[in-house]
Amino acid sequence: MISGIVLAAGSSRRMGSPKALLKINDKTFLQHVVEVLHSARIIEVVIVLGSEAEVIQQSLSWFTGKIVVNENWQKGQLTSIIAGINSLDIDKSESEEVHGVMICPIDHPLISQSILVDLLQGFWVSKKYIIIPTFNGKRGHPVIFSRELLRELHTIPYEIGARAMLHKHPEKIFEVPVNDEGILININTPEDYRKYING
Repeated sequence: MISGIVLAAGSSRRMGSPKALLKINDKTFLQHVVEVLHSARIIEVVIVLGSEAEVIQQSLSWFTGKIVVNENWQKGQLTSIIAGINSLDIDKSESEEVHGVMICPIDHPLISQSILVDLLQGFWVSKKYIIIPTFNGKRGHPVIFSRELLRELHTIPYEIGARAMLHKHPEKIFEVPVNDEGILININTPEDYRKYING
């Protein structure tokens, strides 16, 4: 089983309001991303909040999975990844084993079921530990980390981030080419939002 971790803890400073609550097709970014994960049969989903957690939580009455508030969100995205992993109790799993996690930053909401299915297939077929989508040779999001690397993520300095794993284990990476630029699009500003989503 692959679990999903949705990262929504950042301050959204350049956007001016929580990106998690922006709308895409009449749904919030959070609801959209979670529904796409579920459509790809990623059933166990964790949402990691930080900045403005209380405001965002008020919009999550529809969500039945785990919600984690990362008190260390200001120290970087890796802290949210670790908070999400810790909430899964991977080593204590009494039911279906968690084989890895799919990390979905909320500022990359333009994902689709087909992209996720391709990534999952790449994970199971390649037997590699890091699965990354590419578009025209450029790497994007979301990324899958195998459970074999999850303990090691805890040892990386927060200021370096999870990207360090890619440099440390290039031989364990499997790239999945996709025909969707959405994996590269980062919605950080009102201009980004108007250009790619609400134009």
